[in-house]
Amino acid sequence: MGVFNGIGQYLSVIVDVTIVSYLIYKLLQLLRGTRSIQLLKGISVVVAGWMLSAFLQLSTLRWLIENLFELGLLVIIIIFQPELRRALEQLGRGRLFSNRGSLGEEQVITRIAGDIAKAAAQCSVQKIGALVVIERDTGLSDYIETGVPLDAELSAELLTNIFMPNAPLHDGAVIMRKGRVEAASCYLPLSENPFISKELGTRHRAGIGITEMSDAIALIVSEETGHISLAIHGQLERGLSEEELLSRLYIELRPPEKSASFWSKRGEKRE
Repeated sequence: MGVFNGIGQYLSVIVDVTIVSYLIYKLLQLLRGTRSIQLLKGISVVVAGWMLSAFLQLSTLRWLIENLFELGLLVIIIIFQPELRRALEQLGRGRLFSNRGSLGEEQVITRIAGDIAKAAAQCSVQKIGALVVIERDTGLSDYIETGVPLDAELSAELLTNIFMPNAPLHDGAVIMRKGRVEAASCYLPLSENPFISKELGTRHRAGIGITEMSDAIALIVSEETGHISLAIHGQLERGLSEEELLSRLYIELRPPEKSASFWSKRGEKRE
């Protein structure tokens, strides 16, 4: 019986460590590409300082850090509020422990990416400001309800006409869901990131803001310069060509490969 008890305890430790390791992995995957990863690094520095103060018997520094730890849980909840909400949303949809679902077959993804890239290129040449948001796992119904419902089949011509100057729906954002234009003239939350370049206007801040609050993709065309930008997880990629945009959209929207390894990172699939 002693041998079986020892094996049981050994297996229990393995399962425990595996579960904790997987949760940490999913947490880092959730935070990667967001502002919070930098804050997480800052927290790691504070923890390292506390361990160093304990080892070197730096009583004052240790007292200060331990008092900060008392407020740590509240601070973490406040700082990581968008990521915690996103994790709970994914958990509620059963997707925290699974790969991202696809928007359809690869040929459909290719058509969607092609239409969006073509519309962006046309707006870029004519310097027409545009903001297109593509819903993924996190629902955007709250923002869709702020706009004018369309539920229209996607086409490059439709997107271009929506954003034409003086058109009734050119202000605000177009939100897409499952390959269809769900609504136009939608209001989006502005990013509160203080590190965003001052030269970026409201359209760019709204595009970044919606990707900070959800896993959506935001396409922005500058009215002043005609430059095409793509916002993903709060990060902005600027100055994309039509070909580069098409490639990025296809990578982001395509379904995950079924043969992908359990431990493969989403970022490695993009390369």
